[in-house]
Amino acid sequence: MTTPPETADWKRAYTGKRVLVTGHTGFKGSWLTAWLASLGADVFGFALAPPTTPSLFEAIDVASSCRHRVADIRDAQAIARAVSDADPDFVFHLAAQPLVRASYERPIETIEVNVLGTAHLLEALRVARANAAKRCAVVVVTSDKCYENDDARRNGIVAFRETDPMGGHDVYSMSKGAAELVLASYRRSFFSSSRIGEHGVAIASARAGNVIGGGDWAVDRIVPDAARALARGEPIVVRNPHAVRPWQHVLEPLGGYLLLGARLATAADPAAYCDAWNFGPSIDGACTVRALVERTVAAWGGGTWEDRSDPRAPHEAAALRLAIDKAGATLGWRPRWSFDETVARTVAWYRAHAGGAGSAELRALTAAQIREYSG
Repeated sequence: MTTPPETADWKRAYTGKRVLVTGHTGFKGSWLTAWLASLGADVFGFALAPPTTPSLFEAIDVASSCRHRVADIRDAQAIARAVSDADPDFVFHLAAQPLVRASYERPIETIEVNVLGTAHLLEALRVARANAAKRCAVVVVTSDKCYENDDARRNGIVAFRETDPMGGHDVYSMSKGAAELVLASYRRSFFSSSRIGEHGVAIASARAGNVIGGGDWAVDRIVPDAARALARGEPIVVRNPHAVRPWQHVLEPLGGYLLLGARLATAADPAAYCDAWNFGPSIDGACTVRALVERTVAAWGGGTWEDRSDPRAPHEAAALRLAIDKAGATLGWRPRWSFDETVARTVAWYRAHAGGAGSAELRALTAAQIREYSG
């Protein structure tokens, strides 16, 4: 198989570089930290302790791959110290309250983490970069749910484009749209893309869909719920089987983030990349929760599921689709794994865990999937 060209871009951009990853103890952050370490980056992690037990962070010993700092993104002084200590060439901001349903229970915390936390990071960069000589590429990760989900999109008729307005029915979605506005205002006020040569900060945002993959143990997410149920021999409880989501393996958007960061850092004209970017699956990846559960059961080799739809449940969008032609045309990024491959890789990881695989085996499996994805 021919190695895709972006694989060489990743290696050239990150080998030997200092990279600050916020949220490195989470699901996506753990995969990203492991990937960056495999590229030879010097990774500085800033996050709360792992949010779940078990966790991917502990299962594959991510702490051994980075300089691990436990701290809260809501603490402005703590993130300022982390930025100063790391003196990063790259920043990937993933620290977040990541769950829609949790935002109904903890709305103020969600706003503090997702909105003020993003502002704290950008302010720390503004202060630290006032006298910095080198360029810093910054990728702020938000969500596909940052968009105003109007009638034309509610049934998946129209895919969201990067120029669509921010919005959000629930507090989580609003907080991600607000984080995008915070970023845009800092870019206009302090990190103008036309003056990168002066301030040295090239900054962009990344919006991804529903990611799946081994090691996610969050509550109220269908794949972790399915893995727990299948491992126990119980039916999978499905609360919204007809909802359409843009499913993709976690390595897909992470590869997009890495490619975007590389362009911000190495392109002759980094201003062309200081923008918002969608990273979603190909058409076959946008399907119903029911289809995902049925493929998961098939890949596991058995199991059942039950429809437990509740009309009184908190609102969640019925359909979400992302237009990804901009990332393809400008960054050269495209999804690599089909929906079936994505489910197969995800189930393989969870089956290994359910079968009693230890840290070394799970770490090797994670590294192997990164290598196989990278080509």
